[in-house]
Amino acid sequence: MDAGTPLIDFTGATPQPRALDVRWIHGSPSAKHNTDPDIQVHAYDEHTFILRQNMAIDYEAPFLFLLFGNARAVLIDTGATASAEFFPLRRVVDELVTGWLARHPREGYHLLVLHTHPHGDHVAGDAQFADRPDTTVVGADLATAWEYFGFGGDPDAVARVDLGGRVLECLATPGHHEAAVTFYDRWTGFLLTGDTVYPGRLYIQDWPAFTRSIVRLIDFCDRRPVTHVLGCHIEMTRQPGVDYPIRTTYQPDEPPLQLTTGHLREIRAAIEEIGDRPRRRAYALFVLWPNP
Repeated sequence: MDAGTPLIDFTGATPQPRALDVRWIHGSPSAKHNTDPDIQVHAYDEHTFILRQNMAIDYEAPFLFLLFGNARAVLIDTGATASAEFFPLRRVVDELVTGWLARHPREGYHLLVLHTHPHGDHVAGDAQFADRPDTTVVGADLATAWEYFGFGGDPDAVARVDLGGRVLECLATPGHHEAAVTFYDRWTGFLLTGDTVYPGRLYIQDWPAFTRSIVRLIDFCDRRPVTHVLGCHIEMTRQPGVDYPIRTTYQPDEPPLQLTTGHLREIRAAIEEIGDRPRRRAYALFVLWPNP
């Protein structure tokens, strides 16, 4: 970055929640006749973008996050489809980066690709960035991610990823997957929880680890301003406790993506209610779904 490039102050104020009353693309009765964009892009603010994959391309319809700092941007997750023809993630990200740099010119700008965990619907687009200049793709597998974040030596550490004045705090939050990571962005107040917490079926691979992660997230959030808890899917309906069937490609009655720290406490209370014999149980905005 040039010495004369004006720096954006990402630390000067406590984050305030902005409205997230977005009408997310949510599929259509006939995938063949779907007219939604391949990727919906929502600008939360000038430096923060939320993307959603078209449900007609993949029923998982994951959310992805693109955050800009002074020196580099980070893309968190790469979606459920490898093909750039059907899921043009690289093109969309390049367009967003080009637009941001046009408004905030600087040289040598870098893109970092990180992940919430290594399930296929969060890493499928990685190869689209393999030959992109000025780009680092960090693998989502346990060994690679843990080495990058430094969790191998201390799984309770809070890693810091500096985008150039905009610093993400990163926590190991196993339970859904052993390599799950949660990201906190002080600029927006976002807590990006991947598949650990979202309005849907919380698939739990390791019940004790999941319990510890939820408790840790509550403690973490008690000491930081959190505006929105954002996972990577919506699977519930607006009817409390009722989820859409698995592989649904049309969800016209979705609740909002965003949850609150209060929902973390609801999950903890649900875990305590179920006890040490995990079983599937539905609550208003989530379903605890232990894997057998």
